[in-house]
Amino acid sequence: MAPEPAGRGTAVGGVTYARPAAFWVGIACVSAGVLLHLPMYVGAADMGYRLAGMAMDPPMIAGMVLIVVGLVATTFGLVSRRPGPQADEVGQIRVRALDDAPIRPAHIGLLLVMAAAVTIDVMKPTTLGFVLPGMTTEYGLKSALNPGGSTPAALLPLFGITGTVIGSFTWGWLGDRIGRRASILLAAVLFIATAVCGSMPSFSLNLVMCFVMGLGAGGMLPITFALMSETIPARHRGWVMVLIGGDVAGAYILTSWLSATLVPDYSWRILWLIGLPTGLLLLVLNRWIPESPRFLLAEGRDVEARAVMERYGAVVVRDEQAQPAVDAAVDSRFTQLFRQPFAGLSAVVVLLGLGVGLVTFGFQLWMPSNLQRLGYTEVTASNILRDSALIGFPLNFAVAWLYGVWSSKKTIILLGALTSAALTGFAVAGDGVADNPGLLRALLVVPIWGISSIVAVLFAYSSEVFPTRIRSRGTGLAAGASKAGGVAIIALVVAAVAPPSIVWTALLGAVPMALAVVAVAVYGVETRQRGLEDITAEELGAEPVKVG
Repeated sequence: MAPEPAGRGTAVGGVTYARPAAFWVGIACVSAGVLLHLPMYVGAADMGYRLAGMAMDPPMIAGMVLIVVGLVATTFGLVSRRPGPQADEVGQIRVRALDDAPIRPAHIGLLLVMAAAVTIDVMKPTTLGFVLPGMTTEYGLKSALNPGGSTPAALLPLFGITGTVIGSFTWGWLGDRIGRRASILLAAVLFIATAVCGSMPSFSLNLVMCFVMGLGAGGMLPITFALMSETIPARHRGWVMVLIGGDVAGAYILTSWLSATLVPDYSWRILWLIGLPTGLLLLVLNRWIPESPRFLLAEGRDVEARAVMERYGAVVVRDEQAQPAVDAAVDSRFTQLFRQPFAGLSAVVVLLGLGVGLVTFGFQLWMPSNLQRLGYTEVTASNILRDSALIGFPLNFAVAWLYGVWSSKKTIILLGALTSAALTGFAVAGDGVADNPGLLRALLVVPIWGISSIVAVLFAYSSEVFPTRIRSRGTGLAAGASKAGGVAIIALVVAAVAPPSIVWTALLGAVPMALAVVAVAVYGVETRQRGLEDITAEELGAEPVKVG
């Protein structure tokens, strides 16, 4: 076997790092830095964990320094020099073997880890809606619960979601530049670091840390889907990715349960502090996260690509007559997304993402506060939202089947139309629905479950319709667009242009979702059970990739 390509480091537990020592030293520094923030939080137990107005103590300041040092060391440990091109090797490997491979234990391990990653990632922005009521009370912020406040509570989700928009595009670029796996691990490290949101004494520091948290949360989701699409066999790829993406609802269930269980005793701050153990969990599981063999081949890293393909049961065949990767001529830049033949698909992704963002960060984000404004207690509001998510959760299996077996394009259209219709009905019912708890739970099922399913198919779809060289950028575009809608609606709330009522948040989500359905019908392509190279070949007007 040929030697390792230049610029790669030692393989630890079957996983390649550029500089293992720097990576793990960085993790230790970040973790220690977070732990140094806990004494101040614990010390405020007799005051209901209220830290507002306090000054940062010396351990907390030292922890901040350690976190910065750790982030730098971790990044240095993951990022390596890019090897030189090996086009002849790339052209002689049958990457289609990945699509024909049977499901193996390695695939199952990858999917379980990716499901955990998606859950932990989605919990970050979802938590915003559950910490807002407590933060509003502690800092005296202006919101529906406290109209007399001065500083708008909406600044917190605005900073956080703005961070996710920037993170989506940044990690999209990183995923295509340094690799899918390295980008996922960097996001996990940020999850650990930003657990300190729960110990920040001032609202301004919360805004800064929430923005940084958004950077990591915005990047994790699109990269995990890019990696799965390039590793899972074609006949299973669609339904598997949608099923895992549907765990967005699972994240909502888990977050609402944690809120109802922990917040009454440990305050809203505990929802941020659990970022430490969840981030460490991802790092413990990282040996089951491979690098994408398609990415490795595109980078000319033939030896590593062969090793990953063999791990996943793909018979690696060297064929002098094999057709080179179909997307070899694709420009590895963001601008390629907006040039033919991908401009129409990018429009579909952007419009659908905007609709998702307006519902997620409009209707869903303000629902806990709106329910409390209508007379429900914090715990009851969390339980109502949890119950609605639980009711709709089993429907994710039906959506996964529809996407993977029936039609990817038609499934997106069906889900979008159903969600738009449900939101319109909710807008008509208005605040009066609060008088009927049973009806309220029933009506909440579609906006909560439906959007989680649309998020799942959006990321699955965007990871299938773009070529390998820009796949992470394409999924990053989907993620950024889905958060951009949130930035727009939250900015309106901060400016007091649009009150975050149930009626207006429902309408603001229903209209763009309906427009997105039209765009998918006009510009969407079918991806069901098709090889990624075949989809790209059709889009480029080329011949399908030869198998032999």
